[in-house]
Amino acid sequence: MTTASEARSPVATPLDGSGLLAAYRPAADRAFLAGPTRTLLAEGVHRSVPDPAEAGRLLAAARAEGRDPLVVGAIPFSPGRPAELFVPERVLRAEPVRGTRTAPAPARPAQAMWSRRPVPAPEGYRDAVAEAVRLMDADPELAKVVLARTLELTSPGGTDLPAMLGRLLDRDPHGYTFAVPAGGTATLIGASPELLVSRQGRRVVSNPLAGSAARSADPVEDRRRAEELARSPKDLAEHAFVVDAVRQALAPHCDDLVAPAQPSLVRTAAMWHLSTTVTGTLRDPATSALDLALALHPTPAVCGTPTDRARTLIGTLEPFDRGLYTGVVGWGDADGDGEWVVTLRCAEADGERLRLFAGAGVVAASVPEHELAETAAKFRTFLHAVGLENAE
Repeated sequence: MTTASEARSPVATPLDGSGLLAAYRPAADRAFLAGPTRTLLAEGVHRSVPDPAEAGRLLAAARAEGRDPLVVGAIPFSPGRPAELFVPERVLRAEPVRGTRTAPAPARPAQAMWSRRPVPAPEGYRDAVAEAVRLMDADPELAKVVLARTLELTSPGGTDLPAMLGRLLDRDPHGYTFAVPAGGTATLIGASPELLVSRQGRRVVSNPLAGSAARSADPVEDRRRAEELARSPKDLAEHAFVVDAVRQALAPHCDDLVAPAQPSLVRTAAMWHLSTTVTGTLRDPATSALDLALALHPTPAVCGTPTDRARTLIGTLEPFDRGLYTGVVGWGDADGDGEWVVTLRCAEADGERLRLFAGAGVVAASVPEHELAETAAKFRTFLHAVGLENAE
């Protein structure tokens, strides 16, 4: 018989963050989450949580059983779809992964073995952007829509997910790297740069990103692109939509909301982004980090403005189901603390198939070719992890 102390989660472990990564193996009951403050490895399903609204009750019930539980996993983009959340049997915790590891390239398959299929094709994506711009010109109330595309990679050799996860973590060690169950035998794997919300006690932080430019290997050109992004009217307007929406969503829950008047520049290995950190003080301690994440989701950074009309247009113009892409991924505990990020720079892996996602914010000033190039640059984060060199 399992005692309460044996059932208690998380379990202390001597492994560091890199050790937890080395211990991760993809499965329907395992999740790996690494961020700037901690690394988590969750194993086993104590309870499934298909409805995020039930997470608090299920966490309280697990605590009453003598556990120290977390809820981990992902929430989809579309409302009403079941979440891929669960309360694990045990959670191993460690400090964040420090320094640069030397992660090998995925052992298989070789580059020549991959077949690629963009959905939609590049010309179809350009046409969708042009149609969105046309609709915004005709209707000024439709201010922004985020349009995505996918790149489907297939290989008879399958995928080496732990190696991909390690390369994602090495490429952007200050972001949020994850591998979580995605339903059935699928795994959602990625490295998001964007914190949707964290809650630690009464302190609340959100770090919306919107407005992007591809990095360059040439330092002079790279700096020029960053400076151009920082003064781009199109990107500054796009960023302002997102920051305003975040403040409005947090205002009913937080006091002392503070955000800088101007965004700053942050960089990943592939992209420059406009960034604003919004902070506040939680008004009601019963409001959990997951509650705040649900109040914020989806932001204009992944959907558009106004939300309902942008979501409808996405359903019309995107020829695929986003699933968990541009949803929310992370963890929360029974005290209400937690960390939830926007599900970006990710892929859905299932057997021989790997489906990558990338999107761009479309406003009235958007140029279809520029938005296509932005999605190609965003694909490169994951293509690097796969061992491929160029985006479609």
